[in-house]
Amino acid sequence: MIGTKLSLVRRNHALEHATMQIFSAKRPGVRMAGYSTPQGFWVFGDIEIEELRDTVEEAQRRLRAGESRLAIHPHCGTNFAISGLAAGTAAWLAMLGSDGSLRRKLDRLPLVTTLVTLVLILTFPLGPKVQERVTTDAQLGDLRVVGINRYMRGGMPVHQVLTRDLPGA
Repeated sequence: MIGTKLSLVRRNHALEHATMQIFSAKRPGVRMAGYSTPQGFWVFGDIEIEELRDTVEEAQRRLRAGESRLAIHPHCGTNFAISGLAAGTAAWLAMLGSDGSLRRKLDRLPLVTTLVTLVLILTFPLGPKVQERVTTDAQLGDLRVVGINRYMRGGMPVHQVLTRDLPGA
């Protein structure tokens, strides 16, 4: 059960990323965000449902044709989480032994800044690798879009793209 849900999230995440990248190439400057679940994915942004439907269909076609690079998004939260965790750990390590004194903590600020900057530079390529191997799966398999709904939440258009595994479809 957990493995099935994880597989669905990873494939939906890949389809979400591919959709966002294709849409962004067609309409540069449009602000969007997405979020994947086992049931599909959400797209937040002022876009037309017909244009989203066409883009999702294109994303499916292109992923199935082998364009797996579309599943890796440069602004994915995975990238930020990996770098943030590593930078936070570096800052914590740099502060070890500084006791409770504000003066000793301030004395370590250059070390903290240097370590955090170095870690951010070194972990930059790690986020896309984690996306590729852990958080997305460009092999959609039997995943199919079964519906797209548009809602208004706090004055913002929100679209829910619903998917299911439909063997033989």
